[in-house]
Amino acid sequence: MNNIIIRMEDKKDYRRVEEITREAFSYPGRVERGGIGSPYEHWMVHELRKRDGIGISLVAELDQTLVGHIICSKSHIVTPDGRNIPTVNFGPISVLPTYQRKGFGKALIHAMIDKVKEQGHGAIMFFGRPEYYPKFGFVESEQYGVTDNFGENYPAFMCMELIDGYLSSAIGGKYIESDIYDDKFNKEAVIMFDKAFS
Repeated sequence: MNNIIIRMEDKKDYRRVEEITREAFSYPGRVERGGIGSPYEHWMVHELRKRDGIGISLVAELDQTLVGHIICSKSHIVTPDGRNIPTVNFGPISVLPTYQRKGFGKALIHAMIDKVKEQGHGAIMFFGRPEYYPKFGFVESEQYGVTDNFGENYPAFMCMELIDGYLSSAIGGKYIESDIYDDKFNKEAVIMFDKAFS
């Protein structure tokens, strides 16, 4: 782990990052849920570079070999009175299976949070594993009175306020993320994109 480097993604990394992401998400549960014989996440990364990104796309490198990646995107909360409160979403986060549970994901998340803070954003909101992310300071979004787009709350919908009081006016709001994360909406585009990886 002493030789790990977290840095911004370069254009020369694009294809390898997509391959890493595809491999990391090619576990049975995800592939079955997607219903197309492959994950969707490598397409998500590809598309987020073109739209809805915020310029934070980090890679984990060990001995000059890419082993992981994380990317951020735009999101927002629509309040009951119609205001939009900007937030940051993150994901996919990917680590090659042989390097998982060795601290690479943790290093990527810490670096991502630091970068988002540096850019001056007020909050990070996302959907993820509730048994894993609280160790980084994430809490259930319900604590801030925010629901998902369907008005629901559950442990996997998490948040981190980066500026004190930033979400104080978000109570009753609904969280909106990029449509890039919508499997049904993007099914055909992912099928076409994945042909280059088969």
